[in-house]
Amino acid sequence: MKSARHDQIIKLIREFHIETQEELASRLNENGFSVTQATVSRDIRQLKLTKVPDDRGRLYYALSQSAQANQTERFGRVLKDAFVSMELAGNLLVIKTASGMAMAAAAVLDEWDWPEIIGCIAGDNTIMCAIRTEEDAAAVQRKLKRILESP
Repeated sequence: MKSARHDQIIKLIREFHIETQEELASRLNENGFSVTQATVSRDIRQLKLTKVPDDRGRLYYALSQSAQANQTERFGRVLKDAFVSMELAGNLLVIKTASGMAMAAAAVLDEWDWPEIIGCIAGDNTIMCAIRTEEDAAAVQRKLKRILESP
């Protein structure tokens, strides 16, 4: 439950400029997580959220650089564990995964929010990524290869 709540917090702070713990608690409650201000405070500490200024000088929650690096590493690990192969078909990138891992790997791709990727559809062991152009598809494939080959 905590992991799902943490994932939802990250999603919310990326989508909205959340300025207070109360606002974050309210948004979590709206999304089906029954939380108190104390829980939110603990989550903020555990996720290492910081406040950063927007262009008007108002402060809102964001992931710290170290937390972003940890998340990227964790997501990369999920993708590496799931990956079997990938192949381009025009502007589609078809990714084969270990059985039962396609949804988790597709969620990683969705979370990375790469502008070239329009969307992903996942089955049990196959992901189909719709990509804007054939050139973008080749670029995404190269990017994924670098991630998969990194230590």
